[in-house]
Amino acid sequence: MTLFAARGTFMKSVFTQLGHVLRHSLLLVLFTLLIFAAKFAQANEVDTAGYPAYIEQLKVEAKEHGISAEAIERAFTDVEFYQRAVSADRNQPEFTITLDTYLPRAVPDWKVQQGIRKYNEHRELLERIGAEYGVQPRFIVALWGIETNYGGYTGNFKVVSALATLAYEGRREEFFKRQLMQALEIIDAGHIEPEQMRGSWAGAMGQTQFMPSSFLSYAVDGDGDGKIDIWNSFPDVFASAANYLANVGWDDTKTWGRQVRLPADFDTDLTGLNTKKSLAEWQDIGIRRYDGSALPTRDIPASVIIPDGVEGRAYLAYHNWDVLMRWNRSNYFVAAVGTLADRIQMGR
Repeated sequence: MTLFAARGTFMKSVFTQLGHVLRHSLLLVLFTLLIFAAKFAQANEVDTAGYPAYIEQLKVEAKEHGISAEAIERAFTDVEFYQRAVSADRNQPEFTITLDTYLPRAVPDWKVQQGIRKYNEHRELLERIGAEYGVQPRFIVALWGIETNYGGYTGNFKVVSALATLAYEGRREEFFKRQLMQALEIIDAGHIEPEQMRGSWAGAMGQTQFMPSSFLSYAVDGDGDGKIDIWNSFPDVFASAANYLANVGWDDTKTWGRQVRLPADFDTDLTGLNTKKSLAEWQDIGIRRYDGSALPTRDIPASVIIPDGVEGRAYLAYHNWDVLMRWNRSNYFVAAVGTLADRIQMGR
């Protein structure tokens, strides 16, 4: 045998052994993942033996709450236990992200272009509702886009089942039971059939993703048909979003905020929504527009928000930033809605 042939035989043997090792390692990894998945499922598993009795007790409480027997029967027909809702609630993901990574995903170019098309498609309706409630239409469209991708994904959980499941699970029983009773009020009032009342695993409903409590407080009949349908009626969807903002203090004479540059020696103790100064005062401190130019000269109180710390993006937050925080208490959410609204405004 030549040296070359011997070397080839040796290498073939090496690769054969390596293949065995790799296959063994892969099987070990797969076996470990299966064990982890089983333990994960077991850790989140809820004993559902008491669920039917719990549903019967909920029916009693619903009757005491004033819900009609007919609505109770319809609402709890084919009620399910959603293990997926429990798992989602117990294991909400925690990601280390920044606005620089979040905003491109929350406000991609395609969503901006779709928002512009949706604005133009519903322009007359949006502008009528905007004028009626005192909310710039671009913010109605932006909320719609961020919440459900303009109605493209509203969730497919039966709301009564999801809320009953999470109430039964017990960690936040009173909250979810209260939301369930309010969902039953909505059904009893004839706004939606139980089978059509679908939403997220947590019970957020329709194209505005209102919890039942928000529905009862802010949802309105925008098309005048006697029902409030935030699942299918654009007038109801837009008017409900606008009514929510109007009721929590929206000011349509101002925008939401703007990205800015901070001076190198900026005192971070001045950040947060509780600290408000005029634009002139922030100008004197050294804050500038993002392009480096002077701040506007309008007499507007504003706060400095730095969601990712002083090394990340900085914003001057106006009054409407505070209002959007009433919708969702996340600076990332507000930045996404505001950014999308601004880009829709520039592109339409």
